[in-house]
Amino acid sequence: MAFDRSDVEKIAHLARIAIREDEIPATTAKLSGILGLIDQMQAVDTTGIEPLAHPLETTQRLRPDSVTEQNQRDAYQAIAPATEAGLYLVPKVIE
Repeated sequence: MAFDRSDVEKIAHLARIAIREDEIPATTAKLSGILGLIDQMQAVDTTGIEPLAHPLETTQRLRPDSVTEQNQRDAYQAIAPATEAGLYLVPKVIE
């Protein structure tokens, strides 16, 4: 699919992009090249090829799920202005 001047002006208007008069031919060529590349990729026969979730089928190294820090909630809440039942109390800001 090839673009012409009016197509590029319409796309620029819809995308709210300001294109100067001297940039329109270059932009037309670039957009036509991008669509040409898409047409080439669409023409490739992909029957029997399973889609990938990620181009590199790798797995992440996982660390063991273990507790690494001590529970210090009581120490943190001891310096708080107001707490109740393990929760921090804050002033009401929305009426």
